[in-house]
Amino acid sequence: MTHVLAIGAHAGDLDLTAGAVLAQHVLRGDRATLLHLTLGERGHPRMTVADYAKQKREEAETFADRIGAGVRFLDYEDGLLPEDDETRMRVGDIIRELRPDVILTHWGASIHKDHARTHRIVEDARFYGGLKTLEREHPAYWANELYYADNWEDAEGYAPDVFVELSEEAYELWSQAITGYAYARGETYGFPYVDYYRALTIVRGAPAGFGRAQAFAAPKGSRRLRTKYFGKGASA
Repeated sequence: MTHVLAIGAHAGDLDLTAGAVLAQHVLRGDRATLLHLTLGERGHPRMTVADYAKQKREEAETFADRIGAGVRFLDYEDGLLPEDDETRMRVGDIIRELRPDVILTHWGASIHKDHARTHRIVEDARFYGGLKTLEREHPAYWANELYYADNWEDAEGYAPDVFVELSEEAYELWSQAITGYAYARGETYGFPYVDYYRALTIVRGAPAGFGRAQAFAAPKGSRRLRTKYFGKGASA
């Protein structure tokens, strides 16, 4: 069984960009977990921060439930995500606790500073998680695979080289679940997230010879990969 951990800056980030892949793994009998560093509670122009925080948490829990994934939250503030050793250690401790085979997170260049910070936090947290000489509550654990999700806000220098073919069942499950987020429906600032990312599955799938796919970038030096699953049984 493969465990995929998706770590996003805000509730909804990795749900949108990697949620179909997470759903596909769950449908196969694998385990998927979403970790949100903030709720993204400052992202609604007409709701109070407190009210939108409550709504976003409920939306994140509902999305995870609908695709059969676990969900975890840290308590950092949207737009004020600290990039310090305490944050890196907290994420590293969760990696040690959950012991994922695969980590998905943001690409490093982004128009949103929380995304860029999350990228760097996760890379360091993965290192701290696997550092055997660093004593923490849980024993050291190295997550073998790391990939960066395909997000329009993180497009600078992004060149996807990992294409995950989506089954129709996984696509439909994700496609319906993601509409539970108000921002994805375009109700915050009007961007048509659902339409954009549904279409993107075709755009990313076609060059790889797939009907639909979600795309990822691998760390520098990794090989190009066309697959249906991450981690164990990737060629299945």
